[in-house]
Amino acid sequence: QVQLVESGGGLVQPGGSLRLSCAASGFRVNNYAQDWYRQAPGKQRELVATVTTLGLRNYAGSVKGRFTISRDNTKNTVYLQMNSLEPEDTAVYYCHTYVRNYDYWGQGTQVTVSS
Repeated sequence: QVQLVESGGGLVQPGGSLRLSCAASGFRVNNYAQDWYRQAPGKQRELVATVTTLGLRNYAGSVKGRFTISRDNTKNTVYLQMNSLEPEDTAVYYCHTYVRNYDYWGQGTQVTVSS
């Protein structure tokens, strides 16, 4: 059974950093592309970052240069390192994968950037 469990969200001041984790089970993260999405209040869910099976990384323009997606195959976990956080980054962050023709989402973790 595929499961994704996020952690690491919280309240941080502008300019600060957070690292989100997504612990996966039921599949190997290196065998499928992994994504991070976010959804701010009143807005649609948007793709933030992707890491492919080959390790290629893609980012939304709004986070490029500030966020880094990575994975640890031994821990079967995907990370999102977020630096230079801005109030506009405030959202619920979700990890996502598409395994054996199904979409899977984590429960989400809240990130709030505020002074």
